[in-house]
Amino acid sequence: MDPIFVGILGAAVLLVFIAMGIPIGIALLVAGFFGNVAILGFSPALWTTVGSCFGRITNPAFLPLPLFIFLGLLASTGGISRNVFDSLSLLVGRIRGGLGIATVLSCAAFGTVCGSSLVTASVFARVSAPEMRRHGYDKLLAYGICSSAGVIGMLIPPSVMAIVFAMVAELSVGELLVAGTGPGLLLTLIFSVGILFMAYKNPALVGGKADVPKATWRQKIAGLKMFWPIFILTAVIFGGVFTGAFSPEEASAVAAVVMVLIILFTYGPGRWGALANVTLDTASITAMIFLILMGAVVFSDLMVTSGVASAMISLVSGYQMSPWVFLIALQVVYLIMGCFLDSTSIICITIPLVMPIARTFSFDLIWFSTICIFTIEIGLITPPVGLNVYAVKGVAESDVTLEEVFRGVLPFFFMEVLALAVMMIFPPTITYLVDFMRVK
Repeated sequence: MDPIFVGILGAAVLLVFIAMGIPIGIALLVAGFFGNVAILGFSPALWTTVGSCFGRITNPAFLPLPLFIFLGLLASTGGISRNVFDSLSLLVGRIRGGLGIATVLSCAAFGTVCGSSLVTASVFARVSAPEMRRHGYDKLLAYGICSSAGVIGMLIPPSVMAIVFAMVAELSVGELLVAGTGPGLLLTLIFSVGILFMAYKNPALVGGKADVPKATWRQKIAGLKMFWPIFILTAVIFGGVFTGAFSPEEASAVAAVVMVLIILFTYGPGRWGALANVTLDTASITAMIFLILMGAVVFSDLMVTSGVASAMISLVSGYQMSPWVFLIALQVVYLIMGCFLDSTSIICITIPLVMPIARTFSFDLIWFSTICIFTIEIGLITPPVGLNVYAVKGVAESDVTLEEVFRGVLPFFFMEVLALAVMMIFPPTITYLVDFMRVK
């Protein structure tokens, strides 16, 4: 049987499995393994699969993944999110729309200790959305802010998605983590300005007045004290990596230990139960991601062995497609896929096909990968499979419907597209810190 036909058939079978609701990790493994069997034979395919899976999951560069998941889950149970929101509310609450801006800034700050959009969105849907509604915010805006600003948590390091992308694409984990800082700050700025614009254009959306009573400078300065866990962990992660004190892998371990000490120091030994639950949740989430990644490497082997990857490169070259046409077309495809698949699945399905083509162009691969991650993350708020929206709806007040949350994120979808355009036109928004780190 023609290998290329087997590769195409394997991709078609994968899509059928996904449509049937089969877990993406199993779908990738089955389609990739049996495709390799058809080309190589059972025994070589089996040894290739075992070797690829073992090599992938035992790669030391994967160490930050479970540790950053642990860090984020622990931060969400330790009261840090509430303290950050309360402190920022004192600083910007007097501005019309200030609580919404405080939520966006809180998501950015919380993102330095939590690498998950879902966790960030659901945490602040519990912490800040009820507070915004109490001050007269329209519920669509309140929950739209929480759903959308949660994406910032997946951009600013530590980012679980950047680690997954780096491992699938075989890029530097540290560089891809650092590259998310600029986009995260850019999106924070655009969201904040957007909320301010909506608040002054239609004051009824935010209750028609300043959000909170005026705070004294003494109160504002005192509120900054609640940031101390964020300051410490940011110094550990960013300071350690930029100064060369330790690698990104070592930074994740040190940050996890520091977070445990902060929780125990703040709350005492009574938090041991929470630590046990967080550890179990971390193991469960990590196992799920590892299964998907093992499936991705097996499916990637099929794409290489069958010649589909090289055929796609030849096809793109034959059409003489310019790098920018390819890049824009890919982002459109990612936006469409984001309506139906989660981020990890999109990365694991497409990157084995996309990266060989990207390498033939003159892209900075870290810039290109960050653009892709950002576009894929937009899918977290697009219907019908906007996972951030579902996470927020799961913790929202009883009078909030799923449709209303999706309507609430619509303005922020366009803001994210604007941020994407800025990053594509001005690459230094992504590459500046990476280049600085390379020089160091």
